[in-house]
Amino acid sequence: MPPKKRKRVDVENDAKDDKTVRETATNNGKRKKVLAKKKTAAPSKPAEAYSYWLMKSEPETRIENGVDVKFGIEDLKKCEDRTACWDGVRNYQARNFMRDQMKTGQLMFFYHSNCKEPGIAGICEIVKEGYPDHTQFDKKDIHYDGSSKPDAPKWYMVDVKFIRMLKRYIPLSELKVLHQQHKTTNGPLKDVALFTKARLSVQPLREQEWNYILTLEDDNKH
Repeated sequence: MPPKKRKRVDVENDAKDDKTVRETATNNGKRKKVLAKKKTAAPSKPAEAYSYWLMKSEPETRIENGVDVKFGIEDLKKCEDRTACWDGVRNYQARNFMRDQMKTGQLMFFYHSNCKEPGIAGICEIVKEGYPDHTQFDKKDIHYDGSSKPDAPKWYMVDVKFIRMLKRYIPLSELKVLHQQHKTTNGPLKDVALFTKARLSVQPLREQEWNYILTLEDDNKH
């Protein structure tokens, strides 16, 4: 959005600073000096750097255009070297995270979504940084995008490797209760993207959010 135009300020007898001075006609034909403030662009806020992630996938069968899109953490464990590409992301903000910010060696929570009990199942590692998602060019794939070209790809993916299951499954319902509590107590999950950016399938996590969620593994009350 372009910056709002500033109001012009009339100057009667002097211009004591170095702002640009220009003339404008008045209703009676006379001309007088008008001070026009220089436009200065507000400094852009640098993007927050993240080292941890939460990535959603569906562990239960769902047919889309004749194809089962199921891919849970158990499916990842069955892949060669327990590694797979994270393809099919078609949201620009999620794409930007994978393309621009994810780094080899960073960790992610594998989150089961669109199932009977959504929640965090395990931990994976980013083992290959962002590169073009091949499914965007495959006309037979449900994620085909005819507007994307090989010399100017729109969509990117990363490779992830299974590290371990959590000691216990941490359900969305539990995290939601904690999020509500932390909003009033200024706790570590008060701004967690799982609820503030709920629709994103690839979400950033701050270090304090990651560390707090890990402590829930050993919560014997569940």
